[in-house]
Amino acid sequence: MRMKSLAAVMSLSLAGALGASQAQAADPEFTFKLHHFLPPMSMAHQKFLTPWAEKIEEESDGRIEIEVFPAMQLGGNAPRLYDQARKGVVDISWTVGGYTPGRFPSATAFELPFMPATAEITSMAIQQYAEEEMADELKDVHLLAMHTHAPGSLHSRDKRIETAGDLDGLKVRTPNKLMGEAFSELGANPIFMPVPQMPSALSKGVMDVAVLPFEVTAPLKIHELVQHHTEIKGDRGLYAQFFLFTMNKDAYESLPADLQKVIDDNSGIELAGHIGRLFDESEQVGRQVAVEHGNDFYTLTKEETSHWQDGMQPVIDQWIEDMNDEGYDAERLLNKARDLISKYEQQVDGES
Repeated sequence: MRMKSLAAVMSLSLAGALGASQAQAADPEFTFKLHHFLPPMSMAHQKFLTPWAEKIEEESDGRIEIEVFPAMQLGGNAPRLYDQARKGVVDISWTVGGYTPGRFPSATAFELPFMPATAEITSMAIQQYAEEEMADELKDVHLLAMHTHAPGSLHSRDKRIETAGDLDGLKVRTPNKLMGEAFSELGANPIFMPVPQMPSALSKGVMDVAVLPFEVTAPLKIHELVQHHTEIKGDRGLYAQFFLFTMNKDAYESLPADLQKVIDDNSGIELAGHIGRLFDESEQVGRQVAVEHGNDFYTLTKEETSHWQDGMQPVIDQWIEDMNDEGYDAERLLNKARDLISKYEQQVDGES
């Protein structure tokens, strides 16, 4: 009895040791923190960033773990996210390039008025553009992807916007410096403000009009704070923001070659296009939320859209002059951005 009992104890001990060994083997070799600025209910968190992290974990067989922190949970604010990844405060960050004006001058070609097509098309275009034109500007990080959201619309508290004249004197939240200048050309008073601050600003009357894609209006409940939505339709939308999804360079280089390949296989043009498609799909979802809330919708006429294009042209002209003064070949960069958008437009249309 005693020997049988001892054998049982040894068997249990061995099983426990094997279990502990297997658990230890399953522990990740690398744990990375991914930080971003949108809330947990946002599309970006639920459908892009969290699934991306889980895919990395799965394809690395659990050797890489990625902890996702939304809504600036690790501190700081949205404009600091790029530097958090660059400096190693976090390992990976996702943020809006336009939150740090002057930081990525080459990419601002995509911020000009009436540049973007769909988010999928424009995202693939800016990713190729970044790979070929922005190596120096992005040398301090490892680029996972650049992308854009779907072209933005106007969301007004009290006044339907049908013409440029309707913007005269209104306080308009603008997404970046160039679009701020563009709305100034139409007589508006631009206010630059990161997305998370807008609900409070609208509710307090600090701004009259928010310029945003519908994708982000739903999680921030912007549709509950405004009455009117003005859409700009056609081959090219009013504007798009570009986003940077970047990894700390040392963190990436600390990985062995096979795990770097896991990251590489989930980066680049295909990832940019995937993110863009998610934003295009979510645009329709966010718009429907505003429809169901009973809000008013208006689409600019072709004639008025042409008027806005003409009114904002000085911003493009000044961008060319300023970029040339800083030593860039602005016309070449602008033409390349447009050509890449057209290239991927034909590719996507050919696949559909």
